[in-house]
Amino acid sequence: MDNILNEEETSLQKQNSTSTETTKETTKKFHRRTPRFNGQKTAPALKLSFLGGVGEIGKNMYVLEYGNDMLVIDAGLTFPSDDMPGIDLIIPDTNYLLQNKDRIKGLIVTHGHEDHIGAIPYFLQNINVPIYATRLTCALIENKLKEHKKIKAKLISVKPKTVIKLGVFSIEFVKVTHSIGGAVGFAITTPAGIYFHTGDFKIDYTPIDGEMMDLARLSEINKKGVLLLTADSTNAERPGFSISEAKVGKTIDNIFSQNKQKRIIVATFASNIYRVQQLLNIAEKYGRKIAFSGRSMINVCETASKLGDLKFNKQNVIDISQVNRYADGEICILSTGTQGEARSALTRMAEGDFNKIEIGENDLIIFSSSAIPGNEKAINNVINLLYKKGAEVIYESIAEVHTSGHAYQEELKTLHALLKPKFFIPVHGEYRHLKAHANLAEDMGMPKQNILVPDLGDQITITKNTLQKTGVVPCGALLIDGVGVSEVGSTILRDRMQLSEEGVCVVVITISMITGALTSKPDIISRGFIYKNDETNIIEEAKNVVINTISQTDFKSQDWGLIKSNIRKNLTGYFARQIKCRPMVIPIILETK
Repeated sequence: MDNILNEEETSLQKQNSTSTETTKETTKKFHRRTPRFNGQKTAPALKLSFLGGVGEIGKNMYVLEYGNDMLVIDAGLTFPSDDMPGIDLIIPDTNYLLQNKDRIKGLIVTHGHEDHIGAIPYFLQNINVPIYATRLTCALIENKLKEHKKIKAKLISVKPKTVIKLGVFSIEFVKVTHSIGGAVGFAITTPAGIYFHTGDFKIDYTPIDGEMMDLARLSEINKKGVLLLTADSTNAERPGFSISEAKVGKTIDNIFSQNKQKRIIVATFASNIYRVQQLLNIAEKYGRKIAFSGRSMINVCETASKLGDLKFNKQNVIDISQVNRYADGEICILSTGTQGEARSALTRMAEGDFNKIEIGENDLIIFSSSAIPGNEKAINNVINLLYKKGAEVIYESIAEVHTSGHAYQEELKTLHALLKPKFFIPVHGEYRHLKAHANLAEDMGMPKQNILVPDLGDQITITKNTLQKTGVVPCGALLIDGVGVSEVGSTILRDRMQLSEEGVCVVVITISMITGALTSKPDIISRGFIYKNDETNIIEEAKNVVINTISQTDFKSQDWGLIKSNIRKNLTGYFARQIKCRPMVIPIILETK
């Protein structure tokens, strides 16, 4: 892959200058040209549509349009809530993109987190366009595509400060700081003006890789005039500044120094390369062998190591199966499971279901992470199980063992002060986060009419003097359940909810095709809604309900569908009256001569 990406990168650099003068010249060309549509001279407006990433955390996807050209920003996923049993992933509904796929010039990606790249394999099934991202992001996308063997993609690696041209859009990749390497924002020059999209970011003056967010470049872009800004709003409610990643490293270092005899297990996000780098350095400093646990941890670390984004002594790494050969004070395990996921490595350790590791009183577990909203209960359950096994547990509310990759209020203010956009749309957050960010922009002096808080599906039209919602595009969510994609609100999902909450009752009846009479007593199988002590009486009475229903049915038409409907209706009513429960009733009719 490296050779392919380097060739693409070289080609891009030959084709596109990264200098300020080139960007200025490109802008002049855009403004000199008036596109023709339908045989007449027109001046199309810039449009921005939201297929994900607003009013929610996750499944980020934005669509930028001007005339006949479209550009897609990110294609992420989110994870299911408790009311979506059996669902593995949720991705944006891309029907709007399918309707306009011939207009799409490319997909540009801010960074390699799942909520920004997770939907790419499904996006590519029907829309084959080039994908532009930094080297690490491309590598992580390629890893995902390996799981979808028939999906091919043209991945083009670009560096910060690179400028590419896609249709009428000129895109400059701007270095930002986040919890993963290779994160960028976009300065997109359009015929209407400059649009800046931050992606996920924070302002960290002591980053682990030594490369700060390119604040100087933001100031230079401001001098050309920024028409529109869309910016990360995740922490817009939090005052002050976020903690530096380096400070987290000092806290963890101190924990290691004070627990030299204990086995230390650290759970963190696999994609948080900077955190992982610090942990590797600290473990080596204190003479501990490193063992990786969890598929995503192993895959991401291998990928980042090959690219040189993660540097460590490979002789210091052992397989998880070799951990018991060493003293506890000689081991550090880096594990997945920060969110209490059901089959993650740490959850299995806590439940005693991990055959290579048994948690005990000499274990110290560090949750170097924060809870994604909705996962608090699962995380607390894992922490409680670890405590029950005698382990010591350290997490965010006890010590500064985690910092967010998203900007706090003072960092957001710095961004706005540097770019000074004319119009602002907050993105990447629940509605309360978007509203808080909108209020922040207004407090900094931006006119209220120049700020718009979007909803999913909104299409916003931007001109040099106006910002307004002008339409709605098809949007929503598609559910991935391991075998296929289905629309939200499908019968399958409703059935799963009913089964999980109310149980199931299968009614098997045998009917004569000639007389329409029962040839034997109905057989009823119940699961999940009748207590064993009550089962005999309730089932016998339910059989009588079925018999009475059939006896009252006219069989002249031999309408088996009507029979099933009547059985379902009458049995559901009986169970509701008798045990205050409405199980799913499934009648099965067997015909005999």
